[in-house]
Amino acid sequence: MGAAENTQTQHATCIAVQEKAALILGPSGSGKSSLALQLIALGARLVSDDRTLLRLEDDALLAQAPSSISGLIEARGVGLIRLDPVGPVPVSLIVDLARSEEKRLPHPHSREMMGITLPCLFNAPSPHFAAAILLSLTGSISPAQ
Repeated sequence: MGAAENTQTQHATCIAVQEKAALILGPSGSGKSSLALQLIALGARLVSDDRTLLRLEDDALLAQAPSSISGLIEARGVGLIRLDPVGPVPVSLIVDLARSEEKRLPHPHSREMMGITLPCLFNAPSPHFAAAILLSLTGSISPAQ
C-alpha cells in the first residue's frame, strides 16, 4: 500500500490517555471540541482538534495533528487555547456524536475506519459521558459487554 492509501485527514477531534486515543467524530457544531475539553480537564491530552491525520501502520491506526493546527483547540465563546499536543497515538476508540445512544445498557458498537475495526460509543449526552470515555480508554471499565 502506498503512502497516499494509508494516510487520510479526517474531520475529527482526538484526545489520548495512556497512549490510547479516542477519535471524536461528528458534524460541525456537534460538540467535538467541547467533549475534548471536558476529557482534557479530566486528564486526557490533546492530539488534534477539528482535523486529524490518520495513518495506517502495521495493524494500528495512528492519529496526530496536522502541523498547521498542532496544539490548538477551540473553546467556543472563549477562543483558541494552546496546549502541548501528543501524537502520533494509536486510536483505540471512536466516539460518534452524530449518533445518539438510545439504550440504557447498549450492546457494543464498532466502526471500521481505513480497514481497522474499532469499538465505538454513540453520543450519550449526560454528565458522565466524558468520564465514561476516559475510563473506557484506561481500561478501568469496558463498554457494555
